[in-house]
Amino acid sequence: MLTVLIRRELLDNLMTFRFAAAVLIMLLLVVANTFVLIKDYERRLEAYNTVLKTQHQQSQELKTYSGGRLNVARPPNPLSLFNVGLDKRLGNEIWISHSFVPTLWDTGTYKLTNPLLNLFTSIDIVFIFEVVLSLIALVFAYDAIAGERERGTLRLVLTHPVRRGQILLAKYISATLCLLVPLLMSLLLAVILLTTSTAIALSISDFLRIGGIILSSIVYLSVFYLIGMLISTVTRRTGTALMLAMFIWGFWVLVYPNAVLATIDPPQTSQARMVSAYEEIKQIWEEFDRERKQFLANDAFPGEDPHFGMVGADPNFGQIWGSGYHYEYFHRDASTLRYDYHAVSNIEELHEASKPQIPHAQDYYRFLGPQIINAAERAWLVRKQALETIFVQPAMLDRILLRGSPVGMYDAATQAWAGTDLHGLRDFFEAARRHRRTLIDYYYDKNAFGAQQWFSADKGAIDWDSLPQFSFQRSDVEINAARAFPDICLLLIINLVLFIGIFLVFQRSEV
Repeated sequence: MLTVLIRRELLDNLMTFRFAAAVLIMLLLVVANTFVLIKDYERRLEAYNTVLKTQHQQSQELKTYSGGRLNVARPPNPLSLFNVGLDKRLGNEIWISHSFVPTLWDTGTYKLTNPLLNLFTSIDIVFIFEVVLSLIALVFAYDAIAGERERGTLRLVLTHPVRRGQILLAKYISATLCLLVPLLMSLLLAVILLTTSTAIALSISDFLRIGGIILSSIVYLSVFYLIGMLISTVTRRTGTALMLAMFIWGFWVLVYPNAVLATIDPPQTSQARMVSAYEEIKQIWEEFDRERKQFLANDAFPGEDPHFGMVGADPNFGQIWGSGYHYEYFHRDASTLRYDYHAVSNIEELHEASKPQIPHAQDYYRFLGPQIINAAERAWLVRKQALETIFVQPAMLDRILLRGSPVGMYDAATQAWAGTDLHGLRDFFEAARRHRRTLIDYYYDKNAFGAQQWFSADKGAIDWDSLPQFSFQRSDVEINAARAFPDICLLLIINLVLFIGIFLVFQRSEV
């Protein structure tokens, strides 16, 4: 009997205008938007490749180890076409140096505003599903029970040996199958367009992630269909059911997410927290500077000149004094908790009179290098805690509140699958910090801090291609699945609760 009911419901849904409209609307929206998203991705990929070439050219111009402030870039994520998440909202380029530990906020783009809160501002494929497919699901469901009750067909069906639970299950299965048609067709065409683009290369892991996005979409779609069915069960008029469905759709999809974003503003106390952390970091570097000056006061070279009176020689312009090529400075920026020290020397050739000072400079930089590294890492711990408090915690609260809506759960799950969530971006900066440690270990192995090549290119320019090369790989698909699992579970629980609620209401309702 269940099979007969499913076949009947399926045929009724397939023959309706709303089914044909749903397929047509979804195909038009997703395919047209995919073309736009692919073009946008190609532009971002071209910009990324340009950055790589520029970085390589700039590195070749550096002659000494101390000039080794290396820029690294994050490639655009091809799965951002499904859910852009934070992929375009946070910076994708960072510089790596032994004197500075990078974080999410060191791309020079964001100051005291919090970009992590702007989660619903771009149109991608998932956004279309969030808005349009959820509405279509409610349109399919609002008259599932109320419509048959009005027409009297529900009473007729129940005169046969049919359980009410079978009727609900048949309607749910048939409607879900019909809703899968526009969902899967539009996604299939989107994937075909992606694979035909020469700029996009999808791996097996990417197809598994797309499978995870499809699974999340099905569960999300089921939630809205069951919401519509519950409305249809508790109401006796299709007009009333439709109005309630539109109200609930507007609230969960449009009002609630934007209301959450409007209420979670950067806290007014963040400025005080920023100043406190900045002062703490400043004290760390001032302590470092006192030790640096004490070393200069106690070394064998008279005075406290960090240049040791060295000058460079240029055959065309004569002598170039140290201030032009050899400089040391502090970078201060309270808005990003930056207070770091740079000791840069890029003298192509030392003047002959400066050669006796080379051992003094080597001792100085041999002492200075580890001290800078230690101070930078101590300062980073302070910055990390402060920036987590100021930016990440409000964003996490925002994400928790958004989970009050199925839209927030679905958005979080698909971001996790695509790798465009906060965790996915943090992976890049973790890779940048690991590369910094690799670079420091390389300096130690080469005794770079105590080498003449740290401040002078008399013995030849540095071969930067011999340094450890930065590479970034997105997290494994198992990690994406683990990050998406909690939100998918929440959606499944909502499905179960809704179906049980519908069953209980329908069992007690009069036909």
